[in-house]
Amino acid sequence: MTGTTLTWQRLRDLRLSEFEDAGDKWHEVSGRSDADRVRVDRAMSAKLRETQESESADAALGRLKRLSRNFRYLQSECGLIRTALNGLVGDLAEPQRQLKQALEEATALKFTVLADGSVSYPPACANTLIGEKEAPGGQVRGGLPLDRPFLGDTARDPFKPLNPNTERAQAIADRIHRAVVSAGQIDARYAKTLDGLRAEKGLDVTEATLKDVARDTADVRSTAGSHLAEGVPEDKSPAERKAWWDGLTDEQRREYLDIAPDMIGGLDGIPAVVRDEANRNHLPVLMDDLARKAGDDAETKLDALRMIQDKLNKPSDPPMFLLGIGDEGNGRAIVAYGNPDTSRNVSAYIPGLGTKLDDEFVKDTMKRAQDTAKGARRLDPSSASIIWLGYDAPQHVDVMSKGDAERGAPAYNQFMAGLSATNESKDPHVTAIGHSYGSLTVGTAAKQSGGIPGVDDIILLGSPGVGVDKAQDLGVSKDHVFVGAADNDPVTHLPSKDEAALGMGGPTSVLVTRDDDVYFGKDPASEAFGARRFKVDDGPRMVLDLGGFDAHSQYFTPDLDPESAKNIARIVGGKPDKITTEEHR
Repeated sequence: MTGTTLTWQRLRDLRLSEFEDAGDKWHEVSGRSDADRVRVDRAMSAKLRETQESESADAALGRLKRLSRNFRYLQSECGLIRTALNGLVGDLAEPQRQLKQALEEATALKFTVLADGSVSYPPACANTLIGEKEAPGGQVRGGLPLDRPFLGDTARDPFKPLNPNTERAQAIADRIHRAVVSAGQIDARYAKTLDGLRAEKGLDVTEATLKDVARDTADVRSTAGSHLAEGVPEDKSPAERKAWWDGLTDEQRREYLDIAPDMIGGLDGIPAVVRDEANRNHLPVLMDDLARKAGDDAETKLDALRMIQDKLNKPSDPPMFLLGIGDEGNGRAIVAYGNPDTSRNVSAYIPGLGTKLDDEFVKDTMKRAQDTAKGARRLDPSSASIIWLGYDAPQHVDVMSKGDAERGAPAYNQFMAGLSATNESKDPHVTAIGHSYGSLTVGTAAKQSGGIPGVDDIILLGSPGVGVDKAQDLGVSKDHVFVGAADNDPVTHLPSKDEAALGMGGPTSVLVTRDDDVYFGKDPASEAFGARRFKVDDGPRMVLDLGGFDAHSQYFTPDLDPESAKNIARIVGGKPDKITTEEHR
């Protein structure tokens, strides 16, 4: 439509299916380009590297690399054109619908819509103060100011009859005008975006050119983003989201992955391999956003994301899946070691006190999940372990309250429901793990209606209490609740709030609790709580200069506490009967 004035006739007669057909053609070119790139990389280049070592072979590899880059560029740009055209169809559909509805009403009322969009209407009888009189017909046009002195000139002559058709015709003319104006704005917006995807003749696709793809993607996203967002079932259950994703065509899925990966990367119920690709695609954008922000918080998160990206770019055992990433609050990161959709045994670990998206999280906290996955896979290769930083944990002992756990629990349950929806096993074995304050978050999640979706076993480590007094109150039988509590772990000895209020110590004091109550309720390692306590190393003494909180942080680490790490792996790997037990406190 660009280049000529948009009229209501053109909008009425516009065949949106023609844009869809054009988008399908661009999709075919994009798909062929991708297939050709794969053949160049895997069949031609790989074979040449394996069989030839010479200057001519190196030169040929250079040309093949350039060819692969060209195909990659074609795939991306043609895909963007396809998305833009699909978005254009979606956005134009509404003003076209409004126009046709207005035209149908005009016909039903025997009004005439003229070429310029104005509406003429016939005479009609009108009741006036001096009796019934015939009011003459007339003509109105849309888009006039709201304070127009119109509607039969009654503002100047209150005794002049008012044709009841006047107001109806004016409303129809206004709707026609608004539909045409809206469609014209949509057309102009998409025309600008599509023009930006135009390539110069003889263009040499360089690395710099490929970087421009990111800019083009952002342009298409800003233009067609609302079209994509309308389809995302954010307010639905994870199972319904899974059904929505399964019902999309390959082309539609590709649009979300290429144009709007942030819309689906953190959506519970979307398959793990899809979330992983989406979050990997979104990660550079998130890093760019943080790089433009000032302050220590942005720099801390940016450094952590760089470290995560570096890990993703290297081989990992088990393989990594990035299931969620974000910079809100103290930062978000959900990382799986092993595919949670294809694994029979899956654990999801909530970290606790002091956890945030920083270098310690990447170097230490993520490794805990990796060590758990490795240990469980020795017992059953079909095992995966997840670190779930999907909430804000308190950063200091003296500011702990139940608020962070209460806010995090619903998000954790949604995530676990998503695992249940996407896991391909007939009867997966799912373990919820809470460490430190994360154990309170697990306990809070378990208290919600229906408990933690799909969970079979619960592991509580270094817990200051979980908000319930009995293991059986966590939604599974007490024999399926397991506790690891090092005797030198100060967090497991925090005084109860009543003790703290009586001056028997504050949240940061150690070994002052007088009974089996700790800060957030009954001590999970106590006999009164009723869980199964497994053996762990006592860890360094709690004297600050000899260990401090070290005993609180080594439960997962085979090098520091091999017995605890093995017991965690046995539970996650579906072999809880093999754990070594310890007496209750």
